[in-house]
This record gives sequence, structure tokens and C-alpha cells, in this order.
Amino acid sequence: MTLPRTASRDEWLAARLKLLEQEKDVMRAQDAVTARRQELPMVRMDKEYIFEGPAGTARLADLFEGRRQLLLYHFMWNEDWEDGCPSCSFAVDNVGRLEHLHASDTTFALVSRVPLAKIERWKARMGWAIPWYSSAGSDFNYDFHVTNDEAVAPVEYNYKDKATLEREGLGYAVHGDSQGISVFVRDEDSVFHTYSTYGRGAEVMLSTYHYLDLTPLGRRRHVSEFPYHDTYDGGADHSHHAHHH
Repeated sequence: MTLPRTASRDEWLAARLKLLEQEKDVMRAQDAVTARRQELPMVRMDKEYIFEGPAGTARLADLFEGRRQLLLYHFMWNEDWEDGCPSCSFAVDNVGRLEHLHASDTTFALVSRVPLAKIERWKARMGWAIPWYSSAGSDFNYDFHVTNDEAVAPVEYNYKDKATLEREGLGYAVHGDSQGISVFVRDEDSVFHTYSTYGRGAEVMLSTYHYLDLTPLGRRRHVSEFPYHDTYDGGADHSHHAHHH
């Protein structure tokens, strides 16, 4: 554990003011990128997808729960896993109260490709109240490139093809499930896709990371190294095998 060097208050303040200028530059750049994101054109969703939820079958339009906007987190879950993905579980643990999104006419929900029974069991263990749907049996995961199977469709993750993924050392994304966020907007009865982000793009959810970034020791663990919240301090030791890249 290496701490920063010690300095006088005046020396610290000079360094802090220099950093403040850089922070402001980054924020201005981020604001500009956010504006570009909000100006992206939208694509009409003509294909019908059927999901399974706690209340039965649902269409994509139903996932909005009557609101104008829908944020979907693609929760990674390969069918041979009993437990939900650890890093996705860490991400969902970081989601705050949904009332604030609802008050902004926006619904937040999770989608995974495993059967609903697995989802319900995991949701109960984790203590989450977020709406969570199964896309098992639909093309949804494949069309949004969070599940890759060459037998179904050409491989793509984070807007990169198979050759690019392998060349960049991202071969784990070539087969099976990955994570991401997709955004949809509703206009009357029509649903439009406006945005999807993958990989570190979904880091927006990780408030624990953003807090740790303010500290001198920083993150110190990769997102895949955070355990399930109920296993800290030798808590409920559910036997789960390490199934993550």
C-alpha cells in the first residue's frame, strides 16, 4: 500500500488547483459527448420480442411500464451457470432507488437469457426489487450483441467483429454472454432504440468505483474480483464456482 508523498498545505493547494483545471476540462468534454449521445438518431424496433417476467409474457413495449424511456441492463448469465454473474451482480448492487428514474419518466430493468426461475431465485438471494425479464428463446440478446454464437449470427461485441476481438485480447466475448446497457424510447405505440454501450461503457453503474476513484488507493480490484455481497466476512458461503473471465 503506497500512500502519496507528504507536502505542505500550500504545496497541496497549488497541486489541487492545477488538477481542478484538468477536472473541469474533462467535465466540459464529457458534457459535449453527452450532448452528442442525446443527438444520436433513433432506429424503429419493428421486430417483436417476447420476454418472460413475474407477471407473465411481455413485449418490449411492456417493459416501459407506461413511461417514455427504458434503460435495460443486459445482465450476463451463461446457461450453464447456476449463479448470476459476479461482476453484473456487483453492478446491480450499485443501482440506487428507482423512484428518481421513474419521476424522470424512465424505467430501469434487467434482461438475461436464462429461464425466469433462475432469475427469480437469484433476485431473492440478492435482495433486489428491480424488474428482471428472461429473454430465453428470443433473438433479443443476439440482436443486441450481448450473446454471441456463430451458429446464430456473426460475432460482434462493443461494435467489434470476431477478428478484432481476438486481436485485441477480448476473445472471451466471442462466445456466450457479455454485459451492456441499451436505451429505448417510446412514441405512442412505437419503440425506438437510441443507444447501446458495452464493456467499460457500462461503468456508469458502478458508483462504488466512482467513490474509490476519489481516494488515493483507488479501485484496487477489477470489477470481476468483487464477491457477492452476502459472502463478505465469511457470510453465507454458498458454494459457487469461479465461472468468470
